[in-house]
Amino acid sequence: MANYNVSGLETLSKLAALKKEIWFVYIISCKDKTLYTGITNNIQKRLSDHENGNGAKYTKNRGPFTLMYTEKCSGRIGASQREYQIKRMTRAQKLTLLAEQ
Repeated sequence: MANYNVSGLETLSKLAALKKEIWFVYIISCKDKTLYTGITNNIQKRLSDHENGNGAKYTKNRGPFTLMYTEKCSGRIGASQREYQIKRMTRAQKLTLLAEQ
């Protein structure tokens, strides 16, 4: 019998596996030269989603996109925290970050 978390929806082993997944924060450049920052655990799929109009609402009709930056993070929480930090940067600070990669 599997061990379940409090909600009973996921086994503890599945939750542990989710914590170990590699997540990325990424920045893409849109057709209008704006920068979009997001997170994913599958870069190629997420870029495809953006290109097909199934990504974020912001990126709809702003393609084609160019992947400018990726950063590995330790789990989804780490990626979300780093995304928040990057989104608070000015455009100039983001461009500096891109140049340093």
